Amino acid sequence: MGYDRNGGSVIGAFLLGGVIGAVLGLLFSPRSGRENREMIADAAQRYMDEGKDLYETGRTRVSEVYESGRDVASEKAEELRLKIDSARDRLKEQVGHTSESAREKVSDFVPVAKEKVVHAGESAKKGIDTAQGKAAGALDSLGEKAKKAADTVEEAATES
Repeated sequence: MGYDRNGGSVIGAFLLGGVIGAVLGLLFSPRSGRENREMIADAAQRYMDEGKDLYETGRTRVSEVYESGRDVASEKAEELRLKIDSARDRLKEQVGHTSESAREKVSDFVPVAKEKVVHAGESAKKGIDTAQGKAAGALDSLGEKAKKAADTVEEAATES
Protein backbone atom coordinates (compact mmCIF):
# COMPACT_ATOMS: atom_id res chain seq x y z
CA MET A 1 0.00 0.00 0.00
CA GLY A 2 1.45 3.41 -0.96
CA TYR A 3 1.72 6.45 1.30
CA ASP A 4 2.23 10.07 0.32
CA ARG A 5 4.51 12.56 2.10
CA ASN A 6 1.84 13.56 4.63
CA GLY A 7 1.42 9.93 5.76
CA GLY A 8 -2.05 9.48 4.22
CA SER A 9 -3.03 6.44 2.25
CA VAL A 10 -3.24 6.79 -1.53
CA ILE A 11 -6.09 4.29 -1.59
CA GLY A 12 -7.92 6.26 1.12
CA ALA A 13 -7.56 9.43 -0.96
CA PHE A 14 -8.82 7.57 -4.04
CA LEU A 15 -11.89 6.30 -2.16
CA LEU A 16 -12.57 9.76 -0.69
CA GLY A 17 -12.39 11.25 -4.18
CA GLY A 18 -14.86 8.65 -5.43
CA VAL A 19 -17.32 9.43 -2.64
CA ILE A 20 -17.02 13.19 -3.22
CA GLY A 21 -17.56 12.68 -6.95
CA ALA A 22 -20.66 10.58 -6.34
CA VAL A 23 -22.12 13.20 -3.98
CA LEU A 24 -21.43 16.00 -6.46
CA GLY A 25 -22.95 13.92 -9.24
CA LEU A 26 -26.14 13.51 -7.23
CA LEU A 27 -26.28 17.21 -6.30
CA PHE A 28 -25.96 18.38 -9.90
CA SER A 29 -28.06 15.61 -11.40
CA PRO A 30 -30.91 16.69 -13.74
CA ARG A 31 -33.24 14.24 -11.89
CA SER A 32 -35.22 15.17 -8.82
CA GLY A 33 -34.12 14.04 -5.36
CA ARG A 34 -36.92 11.49 -5.28
CA GLU A 35 -35.82 9.97 -8.61
CA ASN A 36 -32.22 9.84 -7.41
CA ARG A 37 -33.23 8.14 -4.14
CA GLU A 38 -35.37 5.59 -6.01
CA MET A 39 -32.53 4.94 -8.46
CA ILE A 40 -30.04 4.47 -5.59
CA ALA A 41 -32.48 2.24 -3.65
CA ASP A 42 -33.07 0.08 -6.75
CA ALA A 43 -29.36 -0.26 -7.41
CA ALA A 44 -28.65 -1.03 -3.74
CA GLN A 45 -31.37 -3.69 -3.71
CA ARG A 46 -30.05 -5.21 -6.94
CA TYR A 47 -26.49 -5.35 -5.56
CA MET A 48 -27.76 -6.77 -2.26
CA ASP A 49 -29.64 -9.52 -4.11
CA GLU A 50 -26.58 -10.31 -6.22
CA GLY A 51 -24.45 -10.39 -3.07
CA LYS A 52 -26.87 -12.79 -1.38
CA ASP A 53 -26.90 -15.04 -4.43
CA LEU A 54 -23.11 -15.02 -4.60
CA TYR A 55 -22.89 -15.80 -0.88
CA GLU A 56 -25.32 -18.73 -1.17
CA THR A 57 -23.48 -20.09 -4.20
CA GLY A 58 -20.16 -19.86 -2.38
CA ARG A 59 -21.56 -21.40 0.80
CA THR A 60 -23.08 -24.28 -1.16
CA ARG A 61 -19.84 -24.88 -3.04
CA VAL A 62 -17.76 -24.85 0.14
CA SER A 63 -20.16 -27.33 1.74
CA GLU A 64 -19.90 -29.61 -1.30
CA VAL A 65 -16.10 -29.45 -1.31
CA TYR A 66 -15.99 -30.10 2.44
CA GLU A 67 -18.29 -33.12 2.20
CA SER A 68 -16.41 -34.47 -0.79
CA GLY A 69 -13.05 -34.03 0.94
CA ARG A 70 -14.31 -35.66 4.10
CA ASP A 71 -15.73 -38.61 2.15
CA VAL A 72 -12.51 -39.06 0.16
CA ALA A 73 -10.38 -38.87 3.31
CA SER A 74 -12.61 -41.41 5.02
CA GLU A 75 -12.49 -43.75 2.01
CA LYS A 76 -8.71 -43.50 1.73
CA ALA A 77 -8.26 -44.11 5.47
CA GLU A 78 -10.48 -47.19 5.24
CA GLU A 79 -8.59 -48.47 2.17
CA LEU A 80 -5.28 -48.05 3.97
CA ARG A 81 -6.63 -49.76 7.09
CA LEU A 82 -7.79 -52.73 4.98
CA LYS A 83 -4.43 -52.98 3.18
CA ILE A 84 -2.54 -52.88 6.48
CA ASP A 85 -4.83 -55.53 7.99
CA SER A 86 -4.33 -57.70 4.91
CA ALA A 87 -0.55 -57.31 5.06
CA ARG A 88 -0.58 -58.09 8.78
CA ASP A 89 -2.64 -61.26 8.14
CA ARG A 90 -0.32 -62.37 5.34
CA LEU A 91 2.70 -61.76 7.55
CA LYS A 92 1.17 -63.77 10.40
CA GLU A 93 0.30 -66.56 7.98
CA GLN A 94 3.81 -66.61 6.53
CA VAL A 95 5.39 -66.57 9.97
CA GLY A 96 2.99 -69.31 11.08
CA HIS A 97 3.83 -71.39 8.02
CA THR A 98 7.54 -70.88 8.57
CA SER A 99 7.20 -71.78 12.23
CA GLU A 100 5.32 -74.99 11.38
CA SER A 101 7.91 -76.02 8.83
CA ALA A 102 10.68 -75.34 11.29
CA ARG A 103 8.88 -77.34 13.97
CA GLU A 104 8.67 -80.38 11.66
CA LYS A 105 12.36 -80.24 10.80
CA VAL A 106 13.35 -79.71 14.39
CA SER A 107 11.32 -82.68 15.60
CA ASP A 108 13.60 -84.89 13.48
CA PHE A 109 16.67 -83.46 15.18
CA VAL A 110 15.28 -82.75 18.67
CA PRO A 111 18.08 -84.28 20.73
CA VAL A 112 20.79 -82.46 18.80
CA ALA A 113 19.14 -79.08 18.04
CA LYS A 114 16.79 -78.42 21.01
CA GLU A 115 18.70 -75.35 22.19
CA LYS A 116 18.89 -73.85 18.68
CA VAL A 117 15.14 -74.37 18.12
CA VAL A 118 14.29 -72.52 21.31
CA HIS A 119 16.51 -69.67 20.17
CA ALA A 120 14.89 -69.60 16.70
CA GLY A 121 11.38 -69.55 18.23
CA GLU A 122 12.29 -66.58 20.38
CA SER A 123 13.68 -64.76 17.34
CA ALA A 124 10.53 -65.46 15.35
CA LYS A 125 8.35 -64.14 18.21
CA LYS A 126 10.45 -60.97 18.39
CA GLY A 127 10.08 -60.57 14.62
CA ILE A 128 6.31 -60.95 14.86
CA ASP A 129 6.14 -58.46 17.72
CA THR A 130 8.33 -56.01 15.83
CA ALA A 131 6.30 -56.37 12.64
CA GLN A 132 3.04 -56.05 14.54
CA GLY A 133 4.35 -52.98 16.39
CA LYS A 134 5.48 -51.35 13.17
CA ALA A 135 2.17 -52.12 11.46
CA ALA A 136 0.25 -50.70 14.42
CA GLY A 137 2.48 -47.60 14.41
CA ALA A 138 1.93 -47.13 10.69
CA LEU A 139 -1.84 -47.48 11.15
CA ASP A 140 -1.80 -44.95 13.99
CA SER A 141 0.27 -42.54 11.89
CA LEU A 142 -2.09 -42.89 8.93
CA GLY A 143 -5.05 -42.36 11.23
CA GLU A 144 -3.50 -39.15 12.57
CA LYS A 145 -2.77 -37.91 9.05
CA ALA A 146 -6.35 -38.64 7.99
CA LYS A 147 -7.64 -36.80 11.06
CA LYS A 148 -5.36 -33.82 10.31
CA ALA A 149 -6.61 -33.77 6.71
CA ALA A 150 -10.23 -33.87 7.90
CA ASP A 151 -9.48 -31.09 10.44
CA THR A 152 -7.86 -28.99 7.69
CA VAL A 153 -10.87 -29.43 5.44
CA GLU A 154 -13.19 -28.61 8.35
CA GLU A 155 -11.14 -25.51 9.22
CA ALA A 156 -11.25 -24.37 5.59
CA ALA A 157 -15.00 -24.84 5.54
CA THR A 158 -15.35 -22.99 8.84
CA GLU A 159 -13.22 -20.08 7.62
CA SER A 160 -15.38 -19.74 4.54
